[in-house]
Amino acid sequence: MKDYACFLVNSENIVGEDLVDTLNDYLWKVSVLAFIIAGLFHYLTVKKILSPIKDLTIAAKEIKEGKTPSKVEVTTSGELKELIDNFNSMSQTLHLAQEHREEMLRDIAHELRTPLTNINGYLEALQNKVIEGDSELFSSLLEESRRITRIVELITELNSWNNEIFLEKKFEPLAINNVLTESLKAFKLSIEKQFIDMHFNIEEAQILGNKDGIMQVFTNILKNISDYNTGDTFWVKGTLNEETYTITFAHTGQYIDPDKKELIFERFYRLEESRSTKADGAGLGLAIVKSIVTAHKGEIEVNTDGLSHLFQIDFPIL
Repeated sequence: MKDYACFLVNSENIVGEDLVDTLNDYLWKVSVLAFIIAGLFHYLTVKKILSPIKDLTIAAKEIKEGKTPSKVEVTTSGELKELIDNFNSMSQTLHLAQEHREEMLRDIAHELRTPLTNINGYLEALQNKVIEGDSELFSSLLEESRRITRIVELITELNSWNNEIFLEKKFEPLAINNVLTESLKAFKLSIEKQFIDMHFNIEEAQILGNKDGIMQVFTNILKNISDYNTGDTFWVKGTLNEETYTITFAHTGQYIDPDKKELIFERFYRLEESRSTKADGAGLGLAIVKSIVTAHKGEIEVNTDGLSHLFQIDFPIL
């Protein structure tokens, strides 16, 4: 205003009441222009902020209704961008959890269908007096019933380790080498019967863990090795590293496709359909192993060329 007033006085020779009127007219125009620019800037800024918030609201409503929303596009920066990224990650996690839950329910139904069908068939035949009951029949029914019980117990155990929030297992300092040695002793007869060449090299180390859970890890792996072994050489090593304790089990066993090796830790996965005929073949043993190892902040993997298998477990040390 000062510069414009000086310009009018010096260049246009406008003074007095004309100067006041000109300045007032200029002030109105500048004010209106500033208001329009500020309003436009405010509109664009608010729209940029509210647009992703509106998308978040719609997506949150879809989640509430049990649907899987589309990924919210990030068109902003700063804390709002971080919020959208976290929301997208949460949405994806919920979607995967829902898929896993549905897959598990299908697998459970598949596993229970066969023994329940057998039991129902026998009971209907007995009810209709198509067959007569005898000790062999009742033994078969009892075995099917026990199989269902084992599957339910394994599922319960698996879920108890998978639920990290409500994990109530007691963790305490453990001499991991002693737990491994104790587990090997339990399989001594089976190991000596199957293997001619055996090598054990177990170093001492302390970890924070649940003894029963660690024992179950070793038991399930050793049982898996015992059930599906085809060679005569067995290696077990326990090695102390800077931050971890590495345990490896090596043997020659039934064929595992190297491209599908990680699937053996999935629930109800079997390398061969024929394994489902085994009494304890619920396909949950190694899934429980992975859940327990994960609950101990450890890692497990299997390396194989198809026939020579090496299970490796890493636990963080104290």
